[in-house]
Amino acid sequence: MFIGEYIHNIDQKGRTSVPAKFKGEIGKKIFITRGLDECLSVYTGKSWKEMSGKLGNLSLSKGSERGFGRFMLSGAVEVSVDSIGRILIPEYLRDFAKISKKVVWAGVGDRAEIWDEKTWNTYLKKNTENPEKMAESLEGIV
Repeated sequence: MFIGEYIHNIDQKGRTSVPAKFKGEIGKKIFITRGLDECLSVYTGKSWKEMSGKLGNLSLSKGSERGFGRFMLSGAVEVSVDSIGRILIPEYLRDFAKISKKVVWAGVGDRAEIWDEKTWNTYLKKNTENPEKMAESLEGIV
């Protein structure tokens, strides 16, 4: 399970280190794709197989389902973790997530997310001002 927040640099080639806490979970290969809220979603091989299976079962006759499947699957890439624990994020994904100098790896359960640090901080400020209100809408879960 992925949990926690970790800030890492991204070099000029588009490489960033995998957080030490995630290395055991990730293994040697991961899948990265476009995520929601201007971030990237990172999946292990097992969790990607599950997610891509769900996406493959979406209805072709419903435009929103077709579109979401395209959004996720066409943006996906398999990435190797190098010998010192770095990954190369392809340029098109860095552009999508507006990644510049620093990234935040956020653990969100079955996947991790990679955010541009400024985008992450803006997201947190906007979406965590009233956690009580969020919890109320999740009655029975929290």
